[in-house]
Amino acid sequence: MKIFPENILYGFLIFLIGSLASILIEKITKLFFKRISKRTKTNFDDFLFDSITNVIKPIGFLLTIYFTIDYYFENQITFISVLLNIDKLLIVIILIKLINKILIRSLLESTRKLTDASIISMVSSLTPLIKAFTWTLGSIFYLQNIGVQMTAIWALLSAGGIGAGLALKDPVQEFFEYITILLDKPFQKGEFIKAGEILGKVERVGVRSSRIRSINGEIIVISNSSLTNGIISNYAQMEKRRLVHKLGVIYETKPETMKKIPLIIQTIVENTKNASFDRCHFTDFGDFSLNFELVYYIPTNDYIAAMEAQQYINLRIMEEFKINNIDFAFPTQTLQIEQSQSK
Repeated sequence: MKIFPENILYGFLIFLIGSLASILIEKITKLFFKRISKRTKTNFDDFLFDSITNVIKPIGFLLTIYFTIDYYFENQITFISVLLNIDKLLIVIILIKLINKILIRSLLESTRKLTDASIISMVSSLTPLIKAFTWTLGSIFYLQNIGVQMTAIWALLSAGGIGAGLALKDPVQEFFEYITILLDKPFQKGEFIKAGEILGKVERVGVRSSRIRSINGEIIVISNSSLTNGIISNYAQMEKRRLVHKLGVIYETKPETMKKIPLIIQTIVENTKNASFDRCHFTDFGDFSLNFELVYYIPTNDYIAAMEAQQYINLRIMEEFKINNIDFAFPTQTLQIEQSQSK
């Protein structure tokens, strides 16, 4: 290690010139970017120029310190090498943060004109992946720059990648199922769906799982793969709900009355709000009843409105049947006993 007055003088000059150059470059860059930004109408270029100019001075100072130390200590010793590596690490960290900041802002800017909330949510969910990717590349670049043998690192990363791939198989699969839900849109937040035995309203679609508020009130958490691999009934996207009902009357009902029943039921349905009559027919002779089949539509996807219309129709049928002396059938058996005459 050589320590002479001229080395101290040259080191000081390097530090002074580097510091002044950093300040000067920052000011010139700000003026240059300011002129360019006046010609544009967007705010993204202002953000981009500010982000770049804000890191010029810190990186300039760190580079100045690096070259000063590197010149002053011609023969590097372990302690000085550590200082230089720390200096490089700080520069890499600043650059990675700058790149992340610009990439994420660019990603968010690309969604400003979108109106689809699901696509916006999907793009926002890519932020952690972008950060992980840039930090990984930056770390590899730094290790290679300080002289680390990358052959061993690549072998370690390969082995670790296989293990991580096996460990993260399910989370990665759930993430891609999340992307599938956002793009394919089998359901969205706030919609009423049926998935298997689960019936409820979607409250949240997450990266790994979705939350459904069941009709009983509890929150049901179900994985995205279970949803996409099963059958989903989306009631929110129904234009109208088709309801089919069977009702039976007793065998003692007269044919004239049987003819009146479809007309009575048709009138009831047509006078019901949120209901559209389709048909009503005498379909078959049951074991203990004469059966009718009623079909009508509820032109709404609101489950509560459909149930209220159905209840109104059922009560009106009961009232009209009572007025017309029509009796509903219930399970009965008639036993006919024949007594043989003795000879």
